[in-house]
Amino acid sequence: MLEKLANVFRVPDLRKRILFTLGLLAVYRFGGHIPTPGINADLLSQFFDQNRGTFLGFVDLFSGGQLRRLTIFALGIMPYITASIILQLMTVVYEPLAKLQKEGELGRKKITQWTRYLTLLLSAVQSLGIAITLERQTISGGTAFVNNPGPGFVLMTMLTLTTGSVFIMWLGEQITERGVGNGMSLLIFAGIVVGLPRGVMDLYEKAASQAWGAFTVPALLLLVVLMVAVVAFIVFVERSERRIPVQYAKRVVGRKIMGGQSTHLPLRVNSGGVMPVIFASSVLTLPQTAGAMFKGKSVFLDRMLSQLAWGEPMYTLLYAVGIVFFAYFYVSIVFNPTEVADNMRKYGGFIPGIRPGARTANYINDILTRITLVGALYLILISFIPEWMITGIHLNHLFGPIGAFFERLPTWVTNGLGVNFYFGGTSLLIVVGVAMDTVNQVESQLVMRHYEGFTPRSGRIRGRRATW
Repeated sequence: MLEKLANVFRVPDLRKRILFTLGLLAVYRFGGHIPTPGINADLLSQFFDQNRGTFLGFVDLFSGGQLRRLTIFALGIMPYITASIILQLMTVVYEPLAKLQKEGELGRKKITQWTRYLTLLLSAVQSLGIAITLERQTISGGTAFVNNPGPGFVLMTMLTLTTGSVFIMWLGEQITERGVGNGMSLLIFAGIVVGLPRGVMDLYEKAASQAWGAFTVPALLLLVVLMVAVVAFIVFVERSERRIPVQYAKRVVGRKIMGGQSTHLPLRVNSGGVMPVIFASSVLTLPQTAGAMFKGKSVFLDRMLSQLAWGEPMYTLLYAVGIVFFAYFYVSIVFNPTEVADNMRKYGGFIPGIRPGARTANYINDILTRITLVGALYLILISFIPEWMITGIHLNHLFGPIGAFFERLPTWVTNGLGVNFYFGGTSLLIVVGVAMDTVNQVESQLVMRHYEGFTPRSGRIRGRRATW
């Protein structure tokens, strides 16, 4: 393994990409220690500690703990992700945007430019909501979070947070273009990994203080076993694929006979990776962000926001529906069965027993539809099961006899174990998924340059032997 890691730094281009990526990630973490002016950071951190395991903890996860300190990067990458979702959805319902997407590189650059503008707008709106909320919010004893409230504080907070969000967007694009891996995913990955030591310390404190009484040791053992099982399950599913056999007919090209070989078309069970989870999460943050600006002004609005709070049954239902929707939506963008079928027919390929052309496209689409549903259910399972153990199953909040029935269950079932949120299923899914994608990209770079990859099946590409 040490030899394989050494190979990474023997390739000049790959070495530059990795060092460039690490350098920008260091800049991202450095910015996470620069506070926004005018905030009482200690009181704000205390407030987040009191609301651990709620929606605030969920949003703080994607910012790498920067929201609790309200640093210049507190908004994180979420505005950019939300802007990307909005424009991708618009390509389906807005015909001029769909045509622009089909124009190739020029159209892609234009859509990217609009995504940047929309990110700027969303960042400004979210920073305005945060500034107004902080001015109104107080902690026990009536102490305010803002030292000098007023229009000056609001404008300064909007300028600081919006600039930080746009700079993060630039960092992610630079990593994607000139570094290794997907820049946006790596920024989220870096934020989560930084918080893991704090989660370990939280578990240690609970074990030392016997936070759950006689159930403390079994609960901790169960949590560790569950984490290992979840990581193993994620690796297994992420590497799983449905292989469709493809046969290429023999054809004469000049004086050579081409084709006549059997291969397969790999379809990943979870083609979308962690993106459906991130997309669904970012969409559900919008009602909470907008509602924070109007909290207390309407009883009906407050009731609706309480139903959409993190961990509530309505939030869980919408989260599951969002994961399924974005799983299919993302696959429809990155994979076109009709185009794949046309390319196969162009080069003399066919699926045994299936007529080339439209029937091949329909066959691939049917298989892709079924395995995407399996992948979406897998994402829901990974996202919910660990989080239910952490925050509990809030079905006791339902109205009528259903809520009364679940009210009889033990407290640790309905309210959870109160463990730090960093051990949630979403965070594990993002960390493992992004790590695997990045390692696969590095491995492909090594194999392409005739070096051995990290996995045994990667092999080594042998150079052509010269004959004299």
